[in-house]
Amino acid sequence: MDVPHILVVDDEKEITDLIEIYLTQEGYQVEKRYNALTLLDDIEAFHIDLVILDVMMPEIDGIQALKMIREKYNIPVIIVSAKTADTDKIEGLLTGADDYVSKPFNAMELVARVKSQIRRAQVFNKPINDSTHIIEANDLLIDTQKKSVTLDGVALSLTRIEYEILILLASAPGTVFSIEDIFEKIWHEKSTNSNNTIMVHIRKLREKVERQPRNPRHIKTVWGIGYKFDL
Repeated sequence: MDVPHILVVDDEKEITDLIEIYLTQEGYQVEKRYNALTLLDDIEAFHIDLVILDVMMPEIDGIQALKMIREKYNIPVIIVSAKTADTDKIEGLLTGADDYVSKPFNAMELVARVKSQIRRAQVFNKPINDSTHIIEANDLLIDTQKKSVTLDGVALSLTRIEYEILILLASAPGTVFSIEDIFEKIWHEKSTNSNNTIMVHIRKLREKVERQPRNPRHIKTVWGIGYKFDL
């Protein structure tokens, strides 16, 4: 298997150097940039598997850069930022980030999150050989073999995390998953203060797969517990 190639974009040289040291020790290839001006070209040229992205950068900030990535690529993106307010984290996740790490951060925790995202991306891209790969719920059709989701025959564009949450819930209709269950099964790590993260992804997922997101037919909230999928 090819060694994953990671792009670190942060205008603080000390931060990029620190991240590079820890990631190269784990065997990853690392490219460093101090602004996002060549972001898309770098992703293409180096076949980047994951991007670590700062928010507060000159010329093109991290949120703008994230939007640029999501217009063309579905690779994992981890935001690393000194902006720690919940509203900032929610904005990053809503824009398409897969994870959000606040500065100052523990370098080994960041490495663990990188490993988790790389592992999830590799699993997501593997072919599924399950003979029962169609989940149908009224006008919603999920094909786990093709990794496609359609609503009334129209293909939906889901992020990797949105797709994985949908598959987790839809594969066990009626089963109630707690927020902690969802976080641990999707991120493969212990849940700590994950409520906002899951709520944001559920909200975005409902906006895509539900005709009336405020009155969902399929992704139901079980108050005080979590979420379930109704056929």
